[in-house]
Amino acid sequence: QVQLVESGGGLVQPGGSLGLSCAASGSISSINIMGWYRQAPGKERELVASITSGGNINYADSVKGRFTISRDNAKNTVYLQMNSLKPEDTAVYYCKYSNSWSFFVGMNYWGKGTLVTVSS
Repeated sequence: QVQLVESGGGLVQPGGSLGLSCAASGSISSINIMGWYRQAPGKERELVASITSGGNINYADSVKGRFTISRDNAKNTVYLQMNSLKPEDTAVYYCKYSNSWSFFVGMNYWGKGTLVTVSS
């Protein structure tokens, strides 16, 4: 079992910045992938960014150049720095972990989610 604890989130004005973090604990695999998904009201959950334990990174086109994902393997923690935020970035952001190199392989775990609201 893996537990994910997210922190960060909140209300920010358009153009502002916000940071999220997610700490994983439990049976952590040496090879894993962590990332962030988001779900806006009335929309499907979508991948925002992911990073493997080896450092391979993937971003959704909608956040490229604005969001930065990083991780500290020693702390089993993944971070998401969000800059130049737009109202359309408003969503519940979920942390995700998989004990493999891909979310499509292995066992997946989800955090409870943290709300990000971009509004003036």
